[in-house]
Amino acid sequence: MTPCDVRFVFLALRNHPYAREMLSQLLAAGFEPSVVIEEDSEVARTENAKFIARMAGFELAPSIDTLLEGRRSARVLVDNHNDDACREQLERAAPQLIVLGGTRILKPHVFAPASSGTLNSHPGLLPEVRGSASVAWAIQRDLPIGCTCHFIEAGIDTGPIVRRRSLAVHRTDAYEKLCHATCVLSGALMTEALQAFVAGTLQGTPQPTGHSAHRNMPAEGVARVKEKLAAGRYAHFVD
Repeated sequence: MTPCDVRFVFLALRNHPYAREMLSQLLAAGFEPSVVIEEDSEVARTENAKFIARMAGFELAPSIDTLLEGRRSARVLVDNHNDDACREQLERAAPQLIVLGGTRILKPHVFAPASSGTLNSHPGLLPEVRGSASVAWAIQRDLPIGCTCHFIEAGIDTGPIVRRRSLAVHRTDAYEKLCHATCVLSGALMTEALQAFVAGTLQGTPQPTGHSAHRNMPAEGVARVKEKLAAGRYAHFVD
């Protein structure tokens, strides 16, 4: 099997910066989705703005329009990834894998059509940092910062882990730099996971139980996290 032989569908909120980075890296490695299904909704617009703000000052990957120009990938817009329109597209595509490039919480029927599973790349180390605003919560709780690629199951960020890697955090690093770094690392881990799938070595390790998922951190909490980082009070600096 080669990257061109992998039949996968890419799900993302419309033009989300997280999706753009991941898709850019996948395409560069020779992995081209058969279908890209984007959710065009208020949730997508809110999440898009949230991630752009988190990575302010850093160059983002090209738009999905630009990335798919001249490609064979079909592109479909849906109102909600959990709706019948998305399910029908997935059933028609009959993918080996579904790859998530940043979505809302999905219902199990969405990832059921993938014969070999659905992969998500989470911008936090699992199982310790599940849910939203992973970089902020890691700093607030004095936990290492990193990313995890894992199979999807019904829980939030609870599926078997296939790749997990921490980031080196320096005293000069700003919050926005760390958020951008997790975005880039998430794309790299997903690319490695698909390469392992091609090689026949993709395996998942079940996660421990007992870790709850974080909600999005309010603006005042993020401000305190930035202050903590700038003041050098984070526990996991490498210098």
